[in-house]
Amino acid sequence: MGQLGQFLPFLLMFVVIYFFMIRPQQKKIKQEKEFEGGLKVGDKIITKSGFHGKISELTEATAVIETMSGKLKIERSAISLELTAAANKK
Repeated sequence: MGQLGQFLPFLLMFVVIYFFMIRPQQKKIKQEKEFEGGLKVGDKIITKSGFHGKISELTEATAVIETMSGKLKIERSAISLELTAAANKK
């Protein structure tokens, strides 16, 4: 019982860290991957750096977006889930 009593606080700290830090981060990463996989030509998006545009071409890793100043080739991971969702909600 003495050995278990010593490790119980560390075990409880790990459980708390897992549920408040690790698990939400994994959930967010999963949502972003699903969002990237669900993109299609014609979707209006906002990149993490703030560019607004419409997807004109898609490859497995990149996307070409049309902006008011021309076309830009970007990585799919540069498309912001939160900003795009907020802009499409308006």
